[in-house]
Amino acid sequence: MIKHPDQRVGVFIDTQNMYYTARYLFQRKVNFKNIVEDAVAGRKLIRAQAYVVRTKGADEQPFFEALQKAGIETREKDLVEYASGHKKADWDVGLAIDAVQMLDILDVVVIVSGDGDFLPLIEHVQSRGRIAEVMAFGETTSSTLLNFVDHYTDLSATKRRYLIGPVGKKEEAGEGKSEAGQEETEDNTEKDSCYFMNLDPKQQDQEESRTRRLEF
Repeated sequence: MIKHPDQRVGVFIDTQNMYYTARYLFQRKVNFKNIVEDAVAGRKLIRAQAYVVRTKGADEQPFFEALQKAGIETREKDLVEYASGHKKADWDVGLAIDAVQMLDILDVVVIVSGDGDFLPLIEHVQSRGRIAEVMAFGETTSSTLLNFVDHYTDLSATKRRYLIGPVGKKEEAGEGKSEAGQEETEDNTEKDSCYFMNLDPKQQDQEESRTRRLEF
């Protein structure tokens, strides 16, 4: 697909999906700044929004600030806790509504998530004559999405670009090499450590289970 510099781009990041996928698959952190840069690909960025969740301890605030310094707006909501102990933090509907409401000022919608629940949004975007693109880790990207999107970027194909931190156990045994054949190191870990969200352990378990169900 040809990308024109005059195209107006909106980037919508399913932060929870990306964080837990990288954590589950690679035990690493996500470089959201590079993802947005490549999503725009030299075109006109109108909005880049990351959908995030606030916890009572506000431990994730440095992460939010790091996103904002990278030029990424944060759409925040509180973690909902029920009397049963169940916790919920779902931004899927909010992300979809925002994307639909912005269609009049966008030519391209980039969804940073492999969640198949976004298929109706992709179909609507395309029905309005807009381009729908997806960026996600291939291991947990819905195969259904791949059949409909106009362009797909598999973040796992260039882990050195999109992940931060030391190579995890699942990448050992020869998988920790960059395209240039050099081993990935911890050199950029400290300065970008704020890209790693530290959320409630129970919520992490729930999200990781959801991530595993997305695998095809």
